[in-house]
Order: sequence, then structure tokens, then C-alpha cells
Amino acid sequence: MNMKNENDNNNVNDNSTGRLKIVLDDPYLGVYEGHLMWRSKRSEDLCLRLSNGTGNLTEFANGHHYFGLHKKDDHWVFREWAPNATAIYLIGTFNGWQEQSLFMLKKINDNGVWEVTLPLKSISDGDLYKLRVHWSNGHFGQSGVGERIPSYAFYVVQDEQTKIFSACVWDPKNPYQFKHQPPSSSKESGDAPLIYEAHVGMAQIEERVHTYDEFRTLTLPRIKKAGYNTVQLMAIQEHPYYGSFGYQVSSFFAPSSRFGTPCDLKRLVDEAHGMGIRVIMDIVLSHAVKNQVEGLALFDGTQYQYFHEGDRGKHILWDSMCFDYGKHPVLHFLLSNCKYWAEIFNFDGYRFDGVTSMLYYHHGLGKSFNHYDNYFNGNVDEDALTFLNLANKVLHDYRPTFITIAEEVSGLPGLAAPIKWGGIGFDYRLSMGIPDFWIKILKHVKDEDWSVEEIYGEHVNRRFNEKSISYCESHDQAMVGDKTISFWLMDSEMYWSMSKEKRNLIIDRGIALHKMIRLFTSSTARGGYLNFIGNEWAHPEWIDFPRDGNNHSFHYARRQWNLLDDDELCYHYLGDFDREMIEFVNKNQVCALEDPTIVWSNISQHIICFKRASFYFIFNFHHDVSYADYMMEFPEGEYQLVLNTDENVFGGHNRLQKNQKFYSEMRELFGSRKSRISLYLPTRTALILKRV
Repeated sequence: MNMKNENDNNNVNDNSTGRLKIVLDDPYLGVYEGHLMWRSKRSEDLCLRLSNGTGNLTEFANGHHYFGLHKKDDHWVFREWAPNATAIYLIGTFNGWQEQSLFMLKKINDNGVWEVTLPLKSISDGDLYKLRVHWSNGHFGQSGVGERIPSYAFYVVQDEQTKIFSACVWDPKNPYQFKHQPPSSSKESGDAPLIYEAHVGMAQIEERVHTYDEFRTLTLPRIKKAGYNTVQLMAIQEHPYYGSFGYQVSSFFAPSSRFGTPCDLKRLVDEAHGMGIRVIMDIVLSHAVKNQVEGLALFDGTQYQYFHEGDRGKHILWDSMCFDYGKHPVLHFLLSNCKYWAEIFNFDGYRFDGVTSMLYYHHGLGKSFNHYDNYFNGNVDEDALTFLNLANKVLHDYRPTFITIAEEVSGLPGLAAPIKWGGIGFDYRLSMGIPDFWIKILKHVKDEDWSVEEIYGEHVNRRFNEKSISYCESHDQAMVGDKTISFWLMDSEMYWSMSKEKRNLIIDRGIALHKMIRLFTSSTARGGYLNFIGNEWAHPEWIDFPRDGNNHSFHYARRQWNLLDDDELCYHYLGDFDREMIEFVNKNQVCALEDPTIVWSNISQHIICFKRASFYFIFNFHHDVSYADYMMEFPEGEYQLVLNTDENVFGGHNRLQKNQKFYSEMRELFGSRKSRISLYLPTRTALILKRV
């Protein structure tokens, strides 16, 4: 199935009724259709205004070509937006960090844009620099002066001794040149994104911060071998606190120098493309770090330059600053940031972080979204919603194949529907309820009380005609304060009993359910599937970045690949199964097949079977009962076993014959004669049958 063409034949309005397509798909939205039309019109009008009537924002989103430090033919030019500033000096290693008239910016218009032009010889590659900004009527009406890293800093480094961040001139004599074309996108090929989520700094075994180059040479081959076609990189935008996992951004245009240089990142992306792997990144435009010296807070002496003034400008849970999406210069900054990473580093897509927080005045904190009124009636920050609409338009106009994914938990209707349908334009939304569900039942429900229909219902509970990325756990579930699925299943036994010679019942249960949970999640997905680095083979420990509370240890901020590579340990069973599962999902385009339909379920027996196209997925979640000669209604025909979690190569007990064939027959059962198939269903086992 070609996912792009699937949407192209539909327009925002139905020709016969003039109705929005998202309303035709979901009649419950009918009462809100007027507001939805107003939202669409609001975005269209703003798009026309910002694009000088063209309707194309690609040029508007070029702030990174205008602001910041740029080398021209015979000079340097630097520009900054700081409307409340009264004077600005460019200071750095080139002038002893002193205010000098040569490096003083001049205000060039009433919009608050400042500029300075400098001789080529005045600044060199590797020079450090900042701005010294003066203001007369700043926060609380006070005058002041402060050192600031430019808002459009393209490379920012930290001094190892002082820990001070500074912008750095990046002007290499031999800049990296891309050699590979990006792989075809899911929209072109129909290949669902099978995403390997990873953090560059913690991707290797040593207790330290790791690099782009190490990820490129050591981790990318593992991802390729595992069969994933997309890698999602976290923590790329510069952030002063390593332990924030990259979600407290200070310099939005600077790739984090902890991991290497901008050229190193370009080479990583390029060589991933050479392997046929798409590269997407976490982009954080939902909030900003509150730091003044490193970030945008009080940049020109005011809180309201980039952010809302007062309490609305502060995120009480994240202790960060909230953007004012209603200001055109802020839109210029953020939309340019969207285009920048795609244009300069050749990223194939973004996972937009914190979309729920952006959408609502209450940031979604402590709210249950149990009525459609929650998506309207003054709850939504319409400026933020308009920004997200325009961001998707910018990215898809710039590169139609670009992938956008919304990290959003409220279920806002139309978020992952095309703009022409009346939607916001994301390609996918994250199915965030699924990992929360798995953790909840692992933590609170005994195996014998699991409901197969509840498990199924949670996995297929999604908006009609919107694609999603399903996952059973991500970095959130792996952080300190929670446990990974493998840790909930096996806990401390993972430390002592993962040797093949020491396996016990706890490890057996954990291995069996770990495979079943992943297969259930991937086989019910509509859109794509995601896994966090190491979780696929049951990495035994949580993630905890260096901080005061752990003595600044890197012990839990790494991935212990040696465990996977040891053939005497059980971890490789799970890695091998995941590779087979991903190969099956990819080869058969499972995430793009028709939605699952239940063929058979029995809650008391803990058995469920659902169908997608010619594939039948059968799960026996019973904790201690295997069923012999189990009858299910199947259409007449021949069926072949194509995947079985109980194979010994996956740490199972080999209770089924590999590639076994089954034949449906007319059989009598409870007074009814129908076409049935007889199966042996071992306990805690999942099978996939294909109708031949």
C-alpha cells in the first residue's frame, strides 16, 4: 500500500456536502465543525500573511540564513533580534571579551533587528563568542546588562574546566559533503517507519559521554542488523544539563557539541542513509530552558521577547519557559528551526516533543480527556495549534516526503490528519497509551487476571483514518523512577539467572512474555512501530544520567552490548526474536495492512486470535495451561506457521514444528458443523499463521 496515495484522493471538503472530511470520518465532531473550519481558515490567513500572499512559507522559514554569524565573500555579518536592547556588543576570544566599537551592533530597523559587519580577518574558525546585551527597561522595569549566547548560534561548546558555554565559530576548511541520497520515505515506498529510538551519548558500554562517530561506526551497524529502517536521535539540540535527556534546550540551532562537531553529525546522518536507514530527530519546540546565560530567557531583558509574560510563560512541572506562539518573530524563529535541521543536516523527519503541553493552557497536567469539549471551549491554545499546522506545512512544502510525528497524549481529533481534510497535518501520532497500559498491568495485575480483550482493545483504540506509531515501551518507561518491561517481568533475577545454565521459572516467564508483548504491539500497529535502544533484547537496567543524587555516575547512562553479544546468556534470544519479528513486519508491511479484526477470543482461557489480510495472529497468554487440539473457526484452506515465539532459537521450548502446515476441515463442535482448524497452543506462546 502506498501511504502517500492513500490520502491524496481526499479533499478537505466532501464535494456533495461541503463538509470537512475529519467530520465525515467522525460524526461526533459535527457540533464543532464551525470551530474546526475557523481553525483551518485562521491558519490559512496567517500563512498568506507571513508568506506575502504566496501561501508558501519556505522562504519565510529562512531565518537561519539571515540571523546569526555568516561568512560572506569578503566579510562577516552578524544579526540578532533583540527589540528591548539599547546596545549590543559582539565579544569573544578575538577581542579579549571586551566591548569595542568595531564589534558593536547597530539597530537597523524598528522591529528590533541589530547588525554588525566585520572584516574577514577579524574572526577565525574556532573563535568563541557571545553577545553583551544592554537594556534600560527590562524585567520588573529594571535596567541591566547580560552576556547571552546568540539565538541563532550554530555551534556551542562548553569549557571543560569552567563549564561555561560559548558560541563557537564553525568555518572548517573542508566541510562535510553529503554523499548519499536519503532512502525513500514511507510516503513514497509504503514502508512503515520501524523506529529505533536512541541517545548518542549513552549508546556505548563505557561509563562516559559517547560520540556521533562512535554511534556511526558502532551502533548504526547494529540497527541495520536488527532490521529497523529508521533511527530516531534524541538530545541533538544543545542543552546545558546532560541529565535532562535533551529536553531542556538552550541553543535551538546548535547540534550538541558533547557528541562531536556539526560535521560529525552530518556524516552520521549521511552514512545512515548509505545503509538505507532514515534518520529522524526529537525536536523540542514546546518549551525552552529557563537559563539566561545559556538560553533565551530574559534575552533582551524582558521575559516576553520569546515567551509569555508572567505565570503563563512558565511551565510549573518542567521548570522551563513557554513560547508565545502568537508573535510573528517567534514563529519566524521556530519555523526556521523546523526547516534548518532538514536543510542543513538532511534529517528525514521529526518527532515533535511535548505537543500536549503546547496545545493546552493547562499543559494537560492532571486532566482527563473524556469528552470532546476538552478539545474546544477555551481549553486549547489556538496560537500553538496554528503554529503546529504551519510547521507541518513548512516541512511538507519543503520536502513532501518529510515525516512528522506528534508526541501527544490527549487524542486531539485531526492532529494526524492532512491539512486538506481539516487536520493539523502530522503524519503520525505516538500511541502513548499502550506503554502506559503495559506498565500498569505488569505492575498491578496478576498474569491469571489479564484480559486478552482488554489488551486487544487498548492496542486498536485509535482515531479512524489517523496513522500512529505503536510501542510497548520507550525511554520514558526505562528512566529511573520506573522500570523497563524486562525489569518488571524478571527484576533482580536478571542479575543472577540469565545464564543459559541457570534459567529458572521467573526468567522463563519473562522471556516468554517479553516476546509476546512486543509481537502483540507490533502486529496491531497501524502506521509504524518504535523501540528504544537495548529494550528489544531486555537491557537489564534503567537509565539514570549523571547527577548529584547518584554521585555523577555514568553507570546507568550506557548500553551494555556485551550482554547481548555473549552467547552463554539469554539476552541474545530476545534480540534474535526481535530481529525476526521486525523482518516479518517489514517484509509483509504489517503496519500498512487493513486493521485487525478478532477471529476468536476466550477471556477465561486467555486466548485471542485476530486477522490482518492473510495473516492470523494467535496468542495464548494463559500462565500454565497449554491447549491441545484447540478448535478455531477458519476459512477453508491451507495455513502455514510463519513465526512462533516458542522456538528454541528464541529461548522457547520448541513445542511446535517450524514451518508446520495446518488444514481447515469441516468439523462438528457443540452441535455446529463449520470449517475449523485444530491447533496446539502452548502456554505463553504466540503464533502467526499465513493462509497459503
